[in-house]
Amino acid sequence: MAAVPTKQEAEDDDYSLLPLVHDIIKCMDKDSQDVHQELNKLKNRIQEAREQITAMPGIDKSPEEQQQQLRTLREQVRTKNQLLQKYKSLCMFDIPKA
Repeated sequence: MAAVPTKQEAEDDDYSLLPLVHDIIKCMDKDSQDVHQELNKLKNRIQEAREQITAMPGIDKSPEEQQQQLRTLREQVRTKNQLLQKYKSLCMFDIPKA
């Protein structure tokens, strides 16, 4: 069963600028007065994207620091998986099979 995306999730994923650029071009083709309104929409969308980028975790770290953190986290996952397999092999847990 597929989950219905919330409004926030839809907004978070929708940073395509092409629809706005298309609307601007259509307004220009029609010599419409809505061009300024569409340009403001594009400007606001770009500003929102900039704000989200600056709020991303780890954006303040260098690529080398990010790679080091990734290696550390992968090693932690590997260690935890090994421990999990070790505990499973001890047969202390009665794991029902689905």
